[in-house]
Amino acid sequence: MATAAPPRCRRAEDAFRIHEDVPSTEDAEMNGHLHEDEEEEGEPMEELDDQESNFSESSEEEVIDGNIQEDMEKLQNAFPGFRHRYRLIKRIGEGTFSTVYKAEDLQYDRYDNSWDFEKETEKWSAPPLKSFTTQSSMTLESTIGSTPESQQLQQRRKPKFVAIKKIYVTSSPNRILNELELLHDLRNCPSVCPLITAFRQTDQVIAILPYFRHSDFRQYFREMTVPDMAIYLRSLFTALSFVHARNILHRDIKPTNFLYDPATQRGVLVDFGLAEREGVDCKPCLCHDDPLNRKNRLRAAHHASSAPHNGYPKQDTRPSRRANRAGTRGFRAPEVLFKCTEQTTKIDIWSVGVILLTILSRRFPFFNSADDVEAMIEIATIFGQKRMRAAGQLHGCMFETTIPTIGTAGFSLERIILWSTCRSDGGEKLSKYEQMAVDFLNRCMELDPGRRISADEALEHEFLSLGAEASTVETETVTEEDEMDILKV
Repeated sequence: MATAAPPRCRRAEDAFRIHEDVPSTEDAEMNGHLHEDEEEEGEPMEELDDQESNFSESSEEEVIDGNIQEDMEKLQNAFPGFRHRYRLIKRIGEGTFSTVYKAEDLQYDRYDNSWDFEKETEKWSAPPLKSFTTQSSMTLESTIGSTPESQQLQQRRKPKFVAIKKIYVTSSPNRILNELELLHDLRNCPSVCPLITAFRQTDQVIAILPYFRHSDFRQYFREMTVPDMAIYLRSLFTALSFVHARNILHRDIKPTNFLYDPATQRGVLVDFGLAEREGVDCKPCLCHDDPLNRKNRLRAAHHASSAPHNGYPKQDTRPSRRANRAGTRGFRAPEVLFKCTEQTTKIDIWSVGVILLTILSRRFPFFNSADDVEAMIEIATIFGQKRMRAAGQLHGCMFETTIPTIGTAGFSLERIILWSTCRSDGGEKLSKYEQMAVDFLNRCMELDPGRRISADEALEHEFLSLGAEASTVETETVTEEDEMDILKV
């Protein structure tokens, strides 16, 4: 029953294939309990620690939890030959649908590594020696120091790390296959995490992805200057432009899914577990209809429901609406909340706008709703009832509220940012560059998806040209921290 995909993709032009066994009785029973219509949350990626040594199994400073170690052992034993290909180091992320481990690629030099965009800029060097030497080790070194094996050891390359994503067996097979196919189609983009290979053993699937050094968003976003924001967003929009050009919706854009390293000013878009192709399993929505026709249909619907009534009717004749609402709370676009049945790539642009609003306001998370209704109320508090009502009518929905704190006109994003940064009382104003960022933010957080800026248009905006010269910083892939890890034997 043991089957696996080819260890590596040797030719980029080959179509992606993954072999599927005939499901067993247990598999069928397990798949029967899946709940496809539940609200899906993105996988939070935990902060990645410093690189580990490729010569030692663990470090004295870091002790792996017993349960995690047991899970790692089970994973290594589940796949034949796993220990000869990879060495698990630690768990770096755990989400709703998968767990991610950091591992060393033991057979890196045996395969085509066209996915490694950093290999051309690496500086190869021998690993550092220990800071102490005994008499016996000196004698041994003088005895074997000139052998070819010792020379090969001294010239050994620095370790190459990968991220191994263990997808839970309770995940839908169609969802797993969809994620792997999309990752395969999105290869050859430096700003999008590529798929190296994938393996399947009975009902367990693992995906091998590159490991990217990055920092926790919460540790650096409050210190970002406006040019830093522009560099960050330009890298993110470069990835989205590549993704959207292939008519793919990521659906889960958020800081933890964009691995960014402030030192190198490089970011990579990851986690396509909720992604889908645009136009798949969708029905026509009023937002794509002719404005005059939409107005007439809304007028007829409003007239039919304007009669006074108490409560909800027992026999509701209105047709039910089903739409994809996948994503992370606080980052979902208004059309997702209004259950638009014809969603486009513009939902990702709104999520990027929420990230920029978070950075400008120095508040994370900015939106903190528990459900869709609260999410609508939070958005309406900023944009006002009038604009929110118009946004709902775009998708054939009516938005009404009696909450006194939600005004008719709402507030400008400039005022929200000044209030969030405690500058509203002193009469301060935004700087020239901050105002440029707010203008860009207004284009991203447009309630009407048809008027929202696209990824290609965003890359042409003057705001993203800020700090372009400073983003050409080149640093080594493996830093001094990695070399210090190598000393921990």
